[in-house]
Amino acid sequence: MRFPKPLAAVAACLPLLAAAQPIVVGQSAPLTGSNAEIGKDIRDGALAWFKRVNEAGGINGRKVELVSLDDRNDRKTAGANAVKLVNENGAVALFGFASATLSLDAMPVVKEKRVPFFAPFTGADAIHKQNGFVFVMRASYADELEKILEHWKNLGVTRVTVVNYDDEIGNQNYATVARIMERAGKKAVGVKLKRNAPVEKAQIDAIIASDPEVVVATTLYGATAQVIKGLKAAGKPYNMTSLSFVGPSQLAKVAGQDAAGVSVAGVVPPPAKAIVPVIKECGEAIRKAGLPELNYTNLEACIAAKVLTEAMRRAGKEVTRESLYKALNGLGSLDVGGYVVTFGPASRHGNRYVELAVIGRNGQFRF
Repeated sequence: MRFPKPLAAVAACLPLLAAAQPIVVGQSAPLTGSNAEIGKDIRDGALAWFKRVNEAGGINGRKVELVSLDDRNDRKTAGANAVKLVNENGAVALFGFASATLSLDAMPVVKEKRVPFFAPFTGADAIHKQNGFVFVMRASYADELEKILEHWKNLGVTRVTVVNYDDEIGNQNYATVARIMERAGKKAVGVKLKRNAPVEKAQIDAIIASDPEVVVATTLYGATAQVIKGLKAAGKPYNMTSLSFVGPSQLAKVAGQDAAGVSVAGVVPPPAKAIVPVIKECGEAIRKAGLPELNYTNLEACIAAKVLTEAMRRAGKEVTRESLYKALNGLGSLDVGGYVVTFGPASRHGNRYVELAVIGRNGQFRF
């Protein structure tokens, strides 16, 4: 078919315009309010890697665009954001939601529109066992708790008090600890906190009354820091270990010197382990993006973004929700530089890495 010259010029440009359309990845995260430090680090770690990919030519000439919406750590807002990202922004995947609670209300649109839900920052069974479109990068909370309780058992500790949120996910975390301890013939004690609320003196008193040898925190960095400071003020600086959910780097920052001696579970290698190739790569990406430091959270996000872009490369010329899902489903075992993830038809749980580290007086981690 012969076009008049103006139409011919437009027709010739159409393939270029199509190629220039970005590959949109959608994220809902707490960018303000409680948990904002973690939300921003997840966003920034992913952005740093996508910037590196885009500067190298993108994915088949298309740039990767991360669209991040603020959910203010509110579950309903996160669910509404997920719907908007899928239906209005055309996201081929949802990425890096900051907790299980913030992920739950995204599940209906994920299943309806068959959208890959990749690398939520949670180890909760409520998300791990949701549906076949959920791909979790990190260890489960059960994996973390097994490691934590084994560590303290080897030191002769038998009395454990769990601090958890009094909601669906928090109570599941407590039940996991109780189940693991019951198998060992021990009994856990739980003290419940309200999510997005200050820690009360009565809750500090309840921890003290339980007479623990170690306190296991399954709460975010703000609440955990309040517990640490409250116990110290009461003259009861118990041994304390936290799940990775706390945000290890954020806890060290917020609690300051009071966090010295607190151990935390990490689901990626400590950021200081520059000998691990992917840590070196992500450290370079973080620096080039102008971010102040590599920490546990932006490192985890960077690694997850690297895995996602590798799946995009394997998705074929057109990266769609369907092609990306097939690529993730067929990824198999992938070494991204000293950190191996495995995804397949029977595997939606990419990695079970857990390593404990201790916060030093200078805020650095010893491992």
